[in-house]
Amino acid sequence: MEITHIEHIGIAVKSIEEQLPYYEGVLGLKCYNIETVEDQKVKTAFFKVGETKIELLEPTSDESTIAKFIEKKGEGIHHIAYATNNVNEALKEIEAKGIRLIDAESRPGAEGLNIAFLHPKSTGGVLTELCEHPHTDK
Repeated sequence: MEITHIEHIGIAVKSIEEQLPYYEGVLGLKCYNIETVEDQKVKTAFFKVGETKIELLEPTSDESTIAKFIEKKGEGIHHIAYATNNVNEALKEIEAKGIRLIDAESRPGAEGLNIAFLHPKSTGGVLTELCEHPHTDK
């Protein structure tokens, strides 16, 4: 498995609209994409910082994992995502090393990425996401 870079840092927020003035007005970042991921019950907003992105995650339902996270821990850093060339191969390798998986196989995520999560109880308390840009040569 090769981790190529930090793909993004996910930050749970109650309202993307309320946070935009900070990220755009104070930090000077530009929000380049807002999308809703229906099956995850979340609305996302992305900002680019060099090679890394900041992803704001707003729950679209009280049943979403983001809503539950905010209820339990408040707004703040939710996860860190690492880019890799093959999420499914990485998952096999990671599981063989004794790490607990949330996702046994990759699934579609925001921005068309293939994603999978590792359980924070196996990763030092940090919810870890693996991301793969879909290959266009398939």
